Amino acid sequence: MAALALRLFFFFHFPAVTDDSHIYANFATNWMQHGVYGQTQGGHPEKPIVPTDTRLPGYPAFLAGIFWLFGAGNFKAVMLTQILVDLATCLIVADLARRMVSERAARVAFVLAALCPFLANYAAAVLTETLEIFFTALALDCAAAALNRMHAADIAPGVLDQTGRKLWAATGAAIAACILLRPDGGILLAAVALYLAVLAWRHRSGRKELADILVAGIIVVVIALAPLAPWTIRNFRTLHHFQPLAPRYANETNELVSRGFNRWVKTWIADYASVEEIYWNVPGEKIDPEKLPSRTMDNPAQRDETLAVIADYNQTQDMTPELDARFGNLAANRIRAHPVRYYVGLPLLRVADMWLRPRTEILPPDVRWWEFHDDTKQSIIAVGFGLLNLAYVAAALLALIRVQARAPSGIRWAGLLISFLLLRSAFLGTLENPEPRYTLECYPVVIVFTARVLDDLRRVRRPPYKIS
Repeated sequence: MAALALRLFFFFHFPAVTDDSHIYANFATNWMQHGVYGQTQGGHPEKPIVPTDTRLPGYPAFLAGIFWLFGAGNFKAVMLTQILVDLATCLIVADLARRMVSERAARVAFVLAALCPFLANYAAAVLTETLEIFFTALALDCAAAALNRMHAADIAPGVLDQTGRKLWAATGAAIAACILLRPDGGILLAAVALYLAVLAWRHRSGRKELADILVAGIIVVVIALAPLAPWTIRNFRTLHHFQPLAPRYANETNELVSRGFNRWVKTWIADYASVEEIYWNVPGEKIDPEKLPSRTMDNPAQRDETLAVIADYNQTQDMTPELDARFGNLAANRIRAHPVRYYVGLPLLRVADMWLRPRTEILPPDVRWWEFHDDTKQSIIAVGFGLLNLAYVAAALLALIRVQARAPSGIRWAGLLISFLLLRSAFLGTLENPEPRYTLECYPVVIVFTARVLDDLRRVRRPPYKIS
């Protein structure tokens, strides 16, 4: 009931319908009403709906189902449905903790997930996060169940029974749902495949165990990738190009991608504030040089060149190929001068920002929450969210340290969770837009690790029994 109340609080007070929400809703409505997976094109009556592949079909399909039941554009119904999904996520995370740690840890994990404001916040947002987190937790839970089944005492190696095959198939299906929601859902597939590959290497001397692991890997990979086949065929037949996922920058085929500008941004961006103030505003709005961090310009000559390019862009707020090339030249020079900063330092800073920044990007606190002179009350809320997020992450980090420092760690199949955390964090470091929401898919893992630490504390504090 507390979990439901928390999510309803965000539903009534902070519902979030963003530009991306309207794009997804437009796809869903056109697909449902006209049978065309495409975007409405204003000012072109001869072809009002244009087929596209800029977004994967998972979330539009979900919206289309809700709109079919409750009416097109009914975002309230979408949010309420997502609240139910998020409540189910809490139960799945608890089950994951039960399989990997203990019954007591499962109860702790349920409380941590149920009362987590970061998960509850996005349940009231018409975005992919809630479904992506649900299927990520489900995939990990099914994988843990399958691994437990394979290593059960009453199951002979080399005989992957029907239950084990079904569990691995369910793992693949949940991963497929993650991929159909967002392309980066494939990182979960990579994590599971990597962990199975490590298990196969460890059991390379045992033919029967190795056969079980290989069969499990094949089942997961085939089922996870199978739904992409009709999507790829559709894109080839309708749009006449090979696209098994979605374009890196969600762009149309004939749309200019500002690769030079994006590369220049990656030579200095490290925090979410710059995403909102600079990155998202181009093209269409002016770039304010005063909001650029000092690391954007390394010397006076580079400063003059950077300000000149920005001034030329600000005249029209349109990113032309010539301007994009000039930004690209700036990026090339900066990368050549400081390759370690570009390839190592800044990616680490972006990952740290995504993990540690207060998760208030769709809440009222200003993006520059640390400037208390703007709105002290909202800044205090942001600091509170930041401290709570830090507590989750610090507890999970403590569990990771314990996993490495002692054996047994108390977390079965911990390598699977660790591989997912590392692969996803490494991928996020390559992005130009460090958005904290991109780490929410890792929160089921964070909660399991945190539950392990809190379960340890409960055991330490419990007084010993007296023997009379």
